[in-house]
Amino acid sequence: MASAVRDLSAGVSPEPPPTCAKCPRLVSFRSDIAAEHPGWFNGAVPSFGPEDARLLIVGLAPGLQGANRTGRPFTGDYAGDLLYPTMLAFGFARGAYGASPDDGLQLVDAMITNAVRCVPPQNKPTSAEANACRPHLAARIDSLPRLEAILCLGRIAHDAVIKSFGERLAAHPFGHGARHRMEARAPTVHDSYHCSRYNTNTGRLTPQMFEAVFAAIRRDLDASA
Repeated sequence: MASAVRDLSAGVSPEPPPTCAKCPRLVSFRSDIAAEHPGWFNGAVPSFGPEDARLLIVGLAPGLQGANRTGRPFTGDYAGDLLYPTMLAFGFARGAYGASPDDGLQLVDAMITNAVRCVPPQNKPTSAEANACRPHLAARIDSLPRLEAILCLGRIAHDAVIKSFGERLAAHPFGHGARHRMEARAPTVHDSYHCSRYNTNTGRLTPQMFEAVFAAIRRDLDASA
């Protein structure tokens, strides 16, 4: 793995505790939600998937009524309604997605995480919050011994991943369908527009566009098997 990832992740757990207190604004927001909805997860959402995954999918942050409620990335909100069926179609999951963490869905050769692990107000983390959470992302990347590909859903996820590798953003601009190669042993980074309701409703991201990115990743992984 790239030395910059190892340096950033040194001594850091891939999964922050659910009660992580690094970001005061996020802690306050999380506490307000917990007071209103005490039965929700309301914490730093852990990654989902096997530790031998060759693909890591990186989202933005937990959705208010999605992962922040259910405790599983992309579960219970619109983005998961596109992401998980696409993963099933390309062999990165098995079972059926039921929008619930107890639906029995299993990921295959893939893990999902977020650039920022706690739900932000209006789904918009600040740069400081992304920076504070980046060591956990780097630790998660470094913890996957078979990792070959990273899929970034949206620009914030892209920026977090590129910075985790110590690379300049100008050298690796975000673009839907773009691929980025860095150090020889580093995973290939793939970009996609985020599978949010806004992007799909406006036509910025169609299911066909999303599937094309997964098809490219599947070809790469199959070729290296």
